[in-house]
Amino acid sequence: MVISMKITRIDTYQDCRFTQKVLYQHGCFLVDGTPYEIEIISDREAVVRGADPQIYTALIEDFRFYTPHITRFYNKSLHLIKEFPPKKVFSVKLEQIQPSQFYVDEDKIAAISSFIQKPEDIIIQVLPYENRYISLDGHTRLYYAAIMGWEAVRAVTEESDTWVYGFVDEAIKRHIRTPQDLILVSHKEYDEKWNRYCDEFFAKVQTNI
Repeated sequence: MVISMKITRIDTYQDCRFTQKVLYQHGCFLVDGTPYEIEIISDREAVVRGADPQIYTALIEDFRFYTPHITRFYNKSLHLIKEFPPKKVFSVKLEQIQPSQFYVDEDKIAAISSFIQKPEDIIIQVLPYENRYISLDGHTRLYYAAIMGWEAVRAVTEESDTWVYGFVDEAIKRHIRTPQDLILVSHKEYDEKWNRYCDEFFAKVQTNI
């Protein structure tokens, strides 16, 4: 029997139901209203905490959408509960990365500065593109790397739907060709501008189907 559940990822940085460190990592979830945490503890490892261990597998699958380089998962007693084949992690220069986003939230910059201490702490998902790479996520971390003066970060390759090329085309039109070109805005402005653009973009996609 398939059990239906609603998994919601928490995107805020203030929530008394969760550990502050994990909130900063964006590893907090509600499963049918019950809090669960996945805390990253190394390049490839994380600890899963929450009331019902039977839910962990579905939660891990959802979590790995954002962090496919995390391949070993433990329970709170540090017993291995799930393992995936390791992803190849490689170094990529910032100048070789084409953003697929335009804005960076200043609140997110403040949050990640609490746990990113060196370039090696940053692992993003990329898609090979015209002898460069499209960044599929991690734009906040990339911008942070740029303002810190770091030349390279680490990455794993992933696939993406074709809509990402529309985002890239728009980024290039806005003269955003490297992470340093991303535009830092307030949390409110980020919410308004980026969410509005995404809503309008996907509305056009649906219209053209």
